[in-house]
Amino acid sequence: MPLYEHVMIARQDLSNAQAEGLIEHFSTILSDNGGKVVGTEYWGVKTMAYKINKNRKGHYAYLRTDAPSAAVQEMERLARLHDDVMRVLTVKVDAHVDEPSVQMQKRDDRPERGDRSDRPRR
Repeated sequence: MPLYEHVMIARQDLSNAQAEGLIEHFSTILSDNGGKVVGTEYWGVKTMAYKINKNRKGHYAYLRTDAPSAAVQEMERLARLHDDVMRVLTVKVDAHVDEPSVQMQKRDDRPERGDRSDRPRR
């Protein structure tokens, strides 16, 4: 089955428990349609670059899944209809990484960016 990564943004006025409940809800939808959730991360409330539905912040959640495309389409359809979900991004990947995402890593644990010599100087 194809591998996917999903990032969801939920409304800022939800509690942490309600936001984590949304993760469980959409994980169940994927499981019921023949998919498997490999891992989930709750990133917390973060400030967005621009307003979405008059909200400046949102609860971010990250899911790694191994699911057929029909299950992913059903999950995305129900997420668009759900009042608490503002945005969903789904990306098909070749392989899942076992370590935590960059959002969950401490700054000290992240690899160095390098010299960035490919950028032109001004």
